[in-house]
Amino acid sequence: MPAGNEKTELFEHMPVPRAVMTLAIPTVLSSLVMVLYHLADTYFVGMLNDPVQNAALTLSGPMLLAFNAVNNLFGVGTSSMMSRALGVKDYDTVYRSSAFGFYGSLLFGVLFSLGFTCFRLPLLSLLGTDQATLGATSDYLLWTVTFGAAPAILNVVLAYLVRSEGAALHASIGTMSGCFLNIILDPVFILPWGLNLGAAGAGLATFLSNCAACLYFFVLLFVRRGKTFVCVNPAMFGLRRAIVLGIFGVGIPASIQNLLNVTSRMVLNNFTASYGPDAVAAMGIASTISSVSMQIALGGSQGMMPLIGYNYASGNARRMKESILFLGKVALGFMAVATAAMFFGARWFTLLFIQNDSVVTWGAAFLQGLCLAQPFLCVDFIAVGVFQSCGMGKRALLFAVLRKIVLEIPALLVLDKLFPPYGLAYAQLASELILSAAAVVMLLRIFRGLEKQSPLKGGGGV
Repeated sequence: MPAGNEKTELFEHMPVPRAVMTLAIPTVLSSLVMVLYHLADTYFVGMLNDPVQNAALTLSGPMLLAFNAVNNLFGVGTSSMMSRALGVKDYDTVYRSSAFGFYGSLLFGVLFSLGFTCFRLPLLSLLGTDQATLGATSDYLLWTVTFGAAPAILNVVLAYLVRSEGAALHASIGTMSGCFLNIILDPVFILPWGLNLGAAGAGLATFLSNCAACLYFFVLLFVRRGKTFVCVNPAMFGLRRAIVLGIFGVGIPASIQNLLNVTSRMVLNNFTASYGPDAVAAMGIASTISSVSMQIALGGSQGMMPLIGYNYASGNARRMKESILFLGKVALGFMAVATAAMFFGARWFTLLFIQNDSVVTWGAAFLQGLCLAQPFLCVDFIAVGVFQSCGMGKRALLFAVLRKIVLEIPALLVLDKLFPPYGLAYAQLASELILSAAAVVMLLRIFRGLEKQSPLKGGGGV
């Protein structure tokens, strides 16, 4: 059994601001580097000044977002189960949960790859490709999905598993190592002075970088064998009812949440595609820029999950509440500054990625609409992170359905009719205004009833 003194100190005794920052800062840095590598793809492909190549990356987005359905199923679900089991010191459940998460994500990664390869053409049509964008989009997805689904998913899930026991720094190093390699390889594979592969080169760089990140995690687990709760021993893999229900009770709602995100992104892409490749490229660039602050908020909420889950399961309500409130103050302060910077510097930020006048004009207007939703999205992320940490999968699912089905997709339909085409960029703001208010109400209810809530009992109930 691994020595747990350091983990106990972090989860139970370390001052709350320090504990939150110890977990959140590496996770946020990891999220930032991941954004940086997406920005690098967009930047280097943008250097070709070919809207079709940029559009290929944008149209591929929903397919890559779909990876997160598997990441959330086994990454979020398993890490929540592990942290809560650590809180009640049920170490056998911790080991078996991590083995289930690892082998489940590997199997689903292979199935994802096979499914896309078998149904490639209808899926490409569903993504919104046309004659102009079909070839470049297909070439990019060949590397990122057909060959790259399994390493891309394993990379993220292993980071979740390592982070669940408090080793946020190691989780972030693994993720960042792959991202940095991707940034180095991008210009070599994409640009004319290198292999001149365009969007396909970006896909190849992503595939190789995910393989490198997986290798880091395998080496880490080998070096730390006997000192980590993360277990990839096939003998520990099984279908114990309590473990499967505990993981899927959180993981399935998190996975559905992501699939709804994919659906919304596909709807947005199809609406935008009706205005031509320039508009699609512009929306992709604007979405990538706005995702910088979004990923910071997401990284913070993911980073605090082990601390919240551990203290919820162990019954330390005061420490749990202090952690949530501290993260909220820090994250919202940052988001307010980031939103102002993106809104007033929208054209300058867009010009960093492409010099096409038409795309820049569209992109700056889209960015101004998208960035306004970020502070409200931050509140939403924190609330969902709390729900997932505590095993409240149904509440997380409720928020996902409200965000995409009830609010955002209808807002896309209405705003595109009323204010074409720029209304598309304000659909997220319209939905997040309502959802962030609901998040505050639900968090307050959790705070009030926290002392009466029972610890982990295996499921993902409300």
